[in-house]
Amino acid sequence: MTRDPIQHDISLFLCGDVMTGRGIDQILLHPGDPALHEPYARSAASYVKLGEDAYGYFLKPVGFADIWGDALAELTQAAPDVRIVNLETAVTTSSDWWQGKQVHYRMNPANIECLTAARIDCCVLANNHVLDWGASGLADTLEVLQKAGMLTAGAGSNRQEAEAPAVLVVGGKGRLLVFACGAATSGIPAEWGASGEKPGVHLLQEVSEAEADRIGNLVAAMKRPGDIAMVCVHWGGNWGYGISQEERNFAHRLIDAGGVDLIHGHSSHHVKGIEVYRERLILYGCGDFLNDYEGISGYDTFRGDLGLMYFPVIDSATGRLLRLAMTPTRIRNFRIGRGAKDDAEWLRQVLSREGRRLGTDVKMEADQTLSLTWD
Repeated sequence: MTRDPIQHDISLFLCGDVMTGRGIDQILLHPGDPALHEPYARSAASYVKLGEDAYGYFLKPVGFADIWGDALAELTQAAPDVRIVNLETAVTTSSDWWQGKQVHYRMNPANIECLTAARIDCCVLANNHVLDWGASGLADTLEVLQKAGMLTAGAGSNRQEAEAPAVLVVGGKGRLLVFACGAATSGIPAEWGASGEKPGVHLLQEVSEAEADRIGNLVAAMKRPGDIAMVCVHWGGNWGYGISQEERNFAHRLIDAGGVDLIHGHSSHHVKGIEVYRERLILYGCGDFLNDYEGISGYDTFRGDLGLMYFPVIDSATGRLLRLAMTPTRIRNFRIGRGAKDDAEWLRQVLSREGRRLGTDVKMEADQTLSLTWD
């Protein structure tokens, strides 16, 4: 019997870090307490001023959907089956800030509609900001997201919850299992690791093949025939295109021995090279998708204002990557806009350059979207 590709192909929307706390929280309809404990900023409102000093004043407050800008039309056109983001903020009114940490992200729970406006299905939480406001802030975050109808992965009230996948049922196409973990290399404090009944994140002890095997056992315990398993991993520093051999070995081991079909890496503030290994997609670093960094200089050559909307299509019968389309984006005034032609070309050149040693290349289509080719 011939396989019906429409029934078996699962399409996803993935992106880099979505940071709706701090400055962005301040421009929404219900700004929370702006107090910060950073060595260089005492109010989240100062990040709004930085952005306006750089790119001009804009009317505030903005509607919940406004921060997504052109991305909403792109999502409507692409119509992915599942929408997944790495949510890099606590959603809380907690004032229990994590002392000894220099940056703290917090969004008022009353602004949760800024996520539901984009119809996000799953928020990955194994990152270095979800416990910025303590265990109480994490508990609030989990509760608010659950009440808003979004699944979570990578953090929980105990280790079992933090390690458990989000299970998304795609009607007529199968299940998508979303596991999430984070490494200390991304800045996650060791104390944030969930253990026993202690709340926290699913923390990697190290980026190693042994840890990949441990996660592979978690996948094997859940994965059924026809399931797609993806692992979201928050790892590495904020700047730099390098991909360590340990990271590649970890990713390959997840695929070889763990039965993982897609790896969604993030933490870098800019896009990094893409690999397709044994017909499985590995995104090593997706860049920031939405942040409040406008007006902050020092790493301009990396173009952290540019991002990508990743739209992979996976064969649910085999786990193979069928295609990957990418829409270039650009942040201005805390809003996601469609990248201009020169932005798209800059991203194409970077991805092609960095993908060369990984066996991938990127071409630009007539509509100025990007598509991946691989050996």
